[in-house]
Amino acid sequence: MTVVPLNRMASDAAANRRIVERQETNWARVAAAGSLLTGGVLLLTGNKRAGLVAGTAGAALALIDQQEAVRACWDALPGYIDGVQRLLTRVENTVMELAEQRERLHQIFTK
Repeated sequence: MTVVPLNRMASDAAANRRIVERQETNWARVAAAGSLLTGGVLLLTGNKRAGLVAGTAGAALALIDQQEAVRACWDALPGYIDGVQRLLTRVENTVMELAEQRERLHQIFTK
């Protein structure tokens, strides 16, 4: 027979309590995953409307469950749009320069 100190028993009980608290089921996440899975199966079997409805419901549930992630993406979106706009402006300027050079070369070769 072994003797276990009381403070160890208290810490073990607290650890067990934390494990039980972490194992609570997130039903919104389960419903979102189930709806997305069902929507995918329905789409693969040819039921387009039902699959689209189930997939949309699953996506909506996932968005509701992950509000912080959605907010972070929404807040980062203007920065991404600005970056894409700068890239498109650079591409447009490059295309315009190439068009000018093509026109100059065309004038040189046609003389």
